[in-house]
Amino acid sequence: MMAPMLERFVSPGKGNGLRAAGRIRKGELVISAEPLACCVSNRLAKEVCHHCFTRHESLLRCSQCKMARYCNTTCQKQAWSGHKRECKCLQSLLPRLPTDSVRLAAKLIFALLSPSKSSSEELYTLEEHESHLTSMPEQKKQGLSQLASMLELYLQQEAPDLLQEMGSALPPSCREPLSLIAKVTCNCFTISDGELQEIGVGLYPSLSLLNHDCRPNCVMVFEGTKLELRAVRDIDPEDELTISYIETLSLTEDRQRQLEEQYHFTCHCQRCDSRDKDGLMLSGEEGKWRLLKEALPRLEGLKAESNWETLLESCSHLLSSVGGEVPEENLYKLRITDMALDASVHLGRWEEAMSYGVTTLPAYRQYYPDPHPVHGIQLMRVGKLQHYLENIEDALDTFRQAYEIVKFTHGEDHPLTTELTMKMKECHSEMDHHSSSRH
Repeated sequence: MMAPMLERFVSPGKGNGLRAAGRIRKGELVISAEPLACCVSNRLAKEVCHHCFTRHESLLRCSQCKMARYCNTTCQKQAWSGHKRECKCLQSLLPRLPTDSVRLAAKLIFALLSPSKSSSEELYTLEEHESHLTSMPEQKKQGLSQLASMLELYLQQEAPDLLQEMGSALPPSCREPLSLIAKVTCNCFTISDGELQEIGVGLYPSLSLLNHDCRPNCVMVFEGTKLELRAVRDIDPEDELTISYIETLSLTEDRQRQLEEQYHFTCHCQRCDSRDKDGLMLSGEEGKWRLLKEALPRLEGLKAESNWETLLESCSHLLSSVGGEVPEENLYKLRITDMALDASVHLGRWEEAMSYGVTTLPAYRQYYPDPHPVHGIQLMRVGKLQHYLENIEDALDTFRQAYEIVKFTHGEDHPLTTELTMKMKECHSEMDHHSSSRH
């Protein structure tokens, strides 16, 4: 699985890293990897197959643990060797459910105890993964200690002797439940679906070597649980490969705080040091955009409760109250417009959804100068709305812009790219049909 395109090295000031072994072209697949361990998020446990990570309306439920769900018996059979031990653990805790990180840590232990996976070829062993326990604030450490106790409780039913077995089979730094949980929370990747919604978490040991940059030269996209790393700029030999650990569409101080809290480092990338785009994000009449900023927590709450009616009402009221005094590029206006788009889609108010979507596009173009999945997906959403509302020429134009991004971020063979190509074909044939019926 390891391509000769990359190699480990020590990155000045950052510890371990990965760099290009040769020239890498924009859009090229740098590496693809299956997880050493992964699990579907509790939040989505009922909607996503626990084997192939596909969303489905109705799934088969494991009759024993009542938690795991599968597309069909094929997925269920294929998952059994990995689910067998977990199933007993889950049964022992019913009706309580362990958190995602506890489930992932347990699956990691099971994977390490049956090393069928050729883990020898990983560039970065679990032993070397950072736990950051020494530099962690006490409060966070206590939170992790509670998770570690939960992990021990969760494991003890399935194998009272498991902790002894771990002692001999696992590297020393992974025997301690606390350090294992710390490594898992700091090194796991969020697995997302085609619309970039989070569906699970996974551990991809070699890819934990990638360091962060707020304007990275690579992006990660998933197909099921397979992670693909693609270059979004041309990369020279010996250049470091970087990804962004967080959603980068936020102010420098917020990005830095999040990276500090979650990953325990201070970011000194070029975007952070130059505070690039902060001015644009805070453009417009401050008295007005403060109102938007202060409303966000309440709106997030409405969104979390799926209270779409109230959310849409609040968003549209706020947006019309600030009017043109806050430009579309303002970060808070953009976030609220995005929420209004979400709410309109959920309520099936397509005209409104389309107009909110179109409004966000110039800002997305500014904030994502390199091809970025988030920008590509936003264009696709808007294109689908335009297509549905029979604005065929606009839709085709939007789909083309999406394609110019997605061919680099997802590659030509990804299901999402295929879907986009189909959409463009549909637009073409509808336009041909219209013009022939006019004559």
